[in-house]
Amino acid sequence: MSVETVTQTANGSSPEHLTSASYQNNPYPVPDSQREPLVLGNPSIHDVTEKIAGIVEGKTNLKYWLAVLICASIAGLGFGAIGETVTTGIGVWGSNNTIGWAWDITNFVFWIGIGHAGTLISAILYLFRQKWRTAINRSAEAMTIFAVMCAGIFPVIHTGRPWFAYWLTPYPNQMQLWVNFRSPLVWDVFAVSTYLTVSALFWFIGLVPDLATIRNYVKGKTAKSLYTFFSFGWTGSMRAWHHYEIAYMILAGLSTPLVLSVHTIVSMDFATSVLPGWHTTIFPPYFVAGAIFSGFAMVMTLLVIAREILGLKDYITLKHLENMNKIILATGMMVGYAYSMEFFIAWYSGNEYERTVFINRAFGEYWWAYWSMLSCNVLSPQIYWFKKARRNIPLMFVISIFVNIGMWFERFTIISTSLHHDFLPSSWSYYTPTMVEVGIFVGTIGLFLTLFLLFSKYLPVIAISEIKGIMPGSQPVHHHDEEHHH
Repeated sequence: MSVETVTQTANGSSPEHLTSASYQNNPYPVPDSQREPLVLGNPSIHDVTEKIAGIVEGKTNLKYWLAVLICASIAGLGFGAIGETVTTGIGVWGSNNTIGWAWDITNFVFWIGIGHAGTLISAILYLFRQKWRTAINRSAEAMTIFAVMCAGIFPVIHTGRPWFAYWLTPYPNQMQLWVNFRSPLVWDVFAVSTYLTVSALFWFIGLVPDLATIRNYVKGKTAKSLYTFFSFGWTGSMRAWHHYEIAYMILAGLSTPLVLSVHTIVSMDFATSVLPGWHTTIFPPYFVAGAIFSGFAMVMTLLVIAREILGLKDYITLKHLENMNKIILATGMMVGYAYSMEFFIAWYSGNEYERTVFINRAFGEYWWAYWSMLSCNVLSPQIYWFKKARRNIPLMFVISIFVNIGMWFERFTIISTSLHHDFLPSSWSYYTPTMVEVGIFVGTIGLFLTLFLLFSKYLPVIAISEIKGIMPGSQPVHHHDEEHHH
């Protein structure tokens, strides 16, 4: 490569004339000015504050409160169904002696999976210094907390006596009762509670600088006092930022193993049993990939809506959405590989019970659930091999919904099809959910959407300080002397 070519590239001129071989040998990376920007419209630092903090301070229109009312009403319906379950008993569900785990545990695993994208975006992508995470991490972290809150409802009411749920925690007591640490239910208690605690702490620590920004922006006395209290006296000094960065890095390091451990433990609820269809070592990585897959799909669903309604197209750009679609494609391929490996191992093992379970899963009474799962999770994301599809807003919105439908069917298929044919043909059964169970699940969707709507109004939906940190001019620029290149 000539000296002039290297110098031109380092100085920021267009490198389009370079060949791929010479470009790889170039010691200077592609300048940020030649990459697709992560913030459009060339806003100033003040514009970013005005736009994002303006959502919090601005007047709320009638459509917003109508949406909150509808979602809260649906959540109220769900709590009514929970009340019916608690007062009458879980006999109001469609579960039977053969299928003791059904709709409720399906929904538990589904919501835990939804909450995985937040930790991945916040922790792992932060450690890998992926700048494109900055526009979507705050919303993803909030979704994590709200999804885990919805997930925690199901194991508690599934016990049948939720008022004794505190027995699941080890504490000294006069009854000399102690938890059974060999029970997967106890594993879930520790895994989910740890995940919720660390995720909430991580989310709140990241909010502190932005809460201080809003504290200085809002006019109302009540709002200002609340934001002042929760911003913990943030001053924005060099010392405060230094401590903040250290704390954020430590929490990112603590959160990273949780991405793998939480859904691994959830998968062990099934994998540690000796039931055909469940007793398989592929479940931990299979569940983790599926959780990230469904989590990113839910983030996509809500962010596509948020960027339209809140006018955030300059901050949540097509570049962000395309990167998320790439992850959806990659994890979808992992899930598809797991599906094929399950069938291969069932055949290769020579175990007739395993083989029968998987044949029944595809061609038995629940065939509709299996093929819905396969078409939504494996086939629909394949369109993302094409760049135009990855940047098509209506298409990605539809596919994100399909993915979450498919991931719900995946959990339902794993649980119901493995249980409904017992070792004794006389005990074979078929599961049909009741309206109470449907009401609880729909109610958790209403609760999730209500919490997200309130979050998007009263807290910064985008990390203001992090967006400012990736804008042009925010980072120090090192100018190289031209003689150095010669």
